[in-house]
Amino acid sequence: MTSQVALKSVAAGVSDRDMANAIRALAMDSVQKANSGHPGMPMGMADVATVLFSRFINIDPSMPDWPDRDRFVLSAGHGSMLQYALHYLLGYEDMPIEELRRFRQLGSRTAGHPEYGHALGVETTTGPLGQGISTAVGMALAERMLAARHGADLVDHYTYVIAGDGCLQEGISHEAIDLAGHLKLSRLIVFWDDNAISIDGPTSLSTSMDQPARFKAAGWYVQSVDGHDMEAVAAAIEAAQLSDRPSLIACRTVIGKGAPNLGGSEKTHGAPLGDAEIAATRENIGWAYAPFEVPDDILFAWREVAGRGQAARRAWEQRLAASPQREAFDSAIAGNLSDAVFEVLGAFRNEHVEKATKVATRKASEMALAAINGATDLTVGGSADLTHSNLTITKGMDRIAPSDYAGRYIHYGIREHGMAAAMNGIALHGGFVPYGGTFLCFTDYARGAMRLSALMGQRVIYVMTHDSIGLGEDGPTHQPVEHLAMLRATPNLNVFRPADIIETAECWELALKSKNRPSVLVLSRQNLPMLRQAHSDENRSSQGAYILREPSGHRVVTLMATGSEVEIAVAAAERLEIEHGVAAAVVSMPCWELFEAQDADTRKVVLGSAPRIAVEAAARLGWDRWIGDTGAFVGMAGFGASAPAPDLYRHFDITSEAVAAAALKLII
Repeated sequence: MTSQVALKSVAAGVSDRDMANAIRALAMDSVQKANSGHPGMPMGMADVATVLFSRFINIDPSMPDWPDRDRFVLSAGHGSMLQYALHYLLGYEDMPIEELRRFRQLGSRTAGHPEYGHALGVETTTGPLGQGISTAVGMALAERMLAARHGADLVDHYTYVIAGDGCLQEGISHEAIDLAGHLKLSRLIVFWDDNAISIDGPTSLSTSMDQPARFKAAGWYVQSVDGHDMEAVAAAIEAAQLSDRPSLIACRTVIGKGAPNLGGSEKTHGAPLGDAEIAATRENIGWAYAPFEVPDDILFAWREVAGRGQAARRAWEQRLAASPQREAFDSAIAGNLSDAVFEVLGAFRNEHVEKATKVATRKASEMALAAINGATDLTVGGSADLTHSNLTITKGMDRIAPSDYAGRYIHYGIREHGMAAAMNGIALHGGFVPYGGTFLCFTDYARGAMRLSALMGQRVIYVMTHDSIGLGEDGPTHQPVEHLAMLRATPNLNVFRPADIIETAECWELALKSKNRPSVLVLSRQNLPMLRQAHSDENRSSQGAYILREPSGHRVVTLMATGSEVEIAVAAAERLEIEHGVAAAVVSMPCWELFEAQDADTRKVVLGSAPRIAVEAAARLGWDRWIGDTGAFVGMAGFGASAPAPDLYRHFDITSEAVAAAALKLII
């Protein structure tokens, strides 16, 4: 084995081109072995990545999650072999050469697209195009906000993104670049892989967009370079770091760079090059090594890059140890909410049980948030231009503004998808608990990023108000019908639809405690009565469903409901008892996911064995698991209409009379 001293001497003569060719070789070999993948982008962007990682980026593979590291986001996630090759070359302990040989295989760390949590150093899940650059906006914003709180000695890093044509064509990219430019997120640097190729062929088939002009119009600092001229790329990064605006570096590249016959063709985008073309590529780039073989001198040159990051990390740790901000900073990064938050929520519930407070659950959410935000500064709020409808701002929350990041409230603008992605970035970055609001109907627009919240297990809280036909006159375009079913079908997502102010506070507590999954709070526009009879220290919503009203005699029928329809179920139970002598239990089901997680005996006690009726001003889909074969459903069978809310509930026959009639039909 060659000695380390000799290696260092040899490594001194290794060129940047040699280092980039190592990426090219590993990418084409891994895709070929898997017979699946995308070699073109890694080969085309190898030169840019080599400059970025060998000269600029501060990361430490031996401690990949140190808080002041630079973030790297591969937004063009189909080119995942670029990142995996880098991780092997840099020496990440979970990325030996065997993982590259297992590219795209079951159980490997080298998934087809980079997945957060599957491999060290992957900052966010990418693959759905546009999500990476949009999530990176949240990371860059979190960096500026954390620096405003704790100072540049502790927080002073960049967020780097490699994005492709597809990322920039996706609509979410417009939301993201507009927000980043407006907020002057100067620590965000995006490399556009401008290879003019898409899956179908040249990008000219579908777009004539002048991307640099678009970014300039959004307030970005824009440069254009030859992506294979390493010195030009380095100079552009240096200039970008000096800018007071986010930066786009448009890198003109050749997809599949190095492949003599297929380079520049869409044929390199999403398929192996083939044995013959790989052999020709090896000869063309002067890579006289076997598949998956990187010579010691080139590998050592890459490992020296990791050493630079390790030195930066150790210097930062010394600054942290000497900082009076250390305890507060560590607590923020850990994301641990103090007991005071949950104590004030307990007191809040006790107060409003005694007052029998009747408010819309969106208002109840605002009131609970006032208590939460007063007890912690880790929560950061926002809304997609519906602040005073979602009621997501509370007293004392200063607003984030361009170049002013000391506040706690973000005006995301009419950018639901961009808001959700940015909140993912804030959560992934660490230091804050993000929540943001819009109307429930517009989860349609935010869906892609919300799915990634769940896939990555991030504590992102979605405040979705105007949750049903109860919003009234705005009509069916704004009245969600199928949205609860869609959200409930999403794995690792808690969907909370509280029935009153007490359940709303309980659901906020549960969302804040759910560190490994996102939550959706589904809230009413219309006022709802407080339904609890007495205060309980127990968070009854934590069970997902519970018996709100148990009849004195043998249960004959069970009425199940969520949110605003629990009030209707209670009224129906009273009607059945008084007018017909029928003993009806009422089960409130604020969170199906938590109820499903209970053991079978607990669920059996709550649901009982009597016939069941579900009541919800939404589509039936999903309810049959709780209704059973002998039950009924009272709710929506189509879209809503424009009218005052009480008229709509009568028109669609979601009333206590209708529920009672359905019960009688079942039991007689």
